[in-house]
Amino acid sequence: MNKMDEILENKTINSWVRHFSRSPYQINNPHETDAELIEIKGNDSHFLAVTIDSVSEEISEGLYQDPFTMGWVTVMSNFSDLAAVGAEPLGIVISISLETTRDKNFREEIAQGIGTACEKLGVFVLGGDTNTGPDISLTGCAIGLVPRGQKITRLGCKSGDGVFLSRGAGSGNALGLVHLAKLPEELFPESLYRPHARIREGQLIRKYATICMDTSDGLLITLDQLSRINNKGFVIEADWKTILAPEVFRFCKIAKVPEWFMTAGIHGEFELVFTIPSSKINSFRQEAKSISFNPIYLGYAKQKPAIEFVLPSKKKVEIDMAPLRNLWDSNGNDLNYLMQKYHAWGKKWGLE
Repeated sequence: MNKMDEILENKTINSWVRHFSRSPYQINNPHETDAELIEIKGNDSHFLAVTIDSVSEEISEGLYQDPFTMGWVTVMSNFSDLAAVGAEPLGIVISISLETTRDKNFREEIAQGIGTACEKLGVFVLGGDTNTGPDISLTGCAIGLVPRGQKITRLGCKSGDGVFLSRGAGSGNALGLVHLAKLPEELFPESLYRPHARIREGQLIRKYATICMDTSDGLLITLDQLSRINNKGFVIEADWKTILAPEVFRFCKIAKVPEWFMTAGIHGEFELVFTIPSSKINSFRQEAKSISFNPIYLGYAKQKPAIEFVLPSKKKVEIDMAPLRNLWDSNGNDLNYLMQKYHAWGKKWGLE
């Protein structure tokens, strides 16, 4: 079994892919990019970037209860995939399936979430489809263009590269924990969860970075996946107050939740994780500052394929995300069991 196949989700994806013929125009292999990169016949300047994402499970599990959130995330999740490959967006098409019992106000609030998110990003809905069904399902397909000379994927990290995060993480897991553990909603109201696809930042990152991936599945899962794809490791030197968004850090203190939980769940917030060669970091930071982009320095890439955290004591602890990632596929409905396992591993690694 290779490192990628240690993860059940990767094995599931591979079991589907093996049935499909590969397009001669596709640039990336499975798992290598957030959005698929396609040759455009007769176009020597750009690749086509295309992605598709659905918001369904988050609704059925109760994470999203506000229809505005449902529409907002449908847009942001798709354009976040484009941001991770540095694409210049062309637009999005959306398919909406709702129960027949939903009233006009519910539909309009979803539409307002979609429209407001598009307005924030400066993008457009190009068309779509409407259906009825037993559950809510919102699917988007976003398309964009990537300059050939600035193609960025998840593959290409080198030892010594600096590891960065576009902005503070953890809001997705904070919202998820409040709803799944039935904590008081005022601890982290759903209105705080408004993730933003980092399109402009992605277009800058593509000029400097060796790899890039969004945190739609959570920060530690993103780092783990990048580690497996590149056969490299990451040393995380930043502290939790630096890594987490301010509202998430406050939530942890009030709810008495270990900070590392907010990076280790599977519900993310669409920030970008990327690596920059050490020789380019100063130039990157200067140009980032010119667009008011202040990415968080997490640490650096290393040769050994593992994730290490530097504790306040300066001791390094190595963590293995495979058991935690696979837990969600095998025991995702048993929150008490999941929390017990998280606490056990957190104590073992010295993270709590």
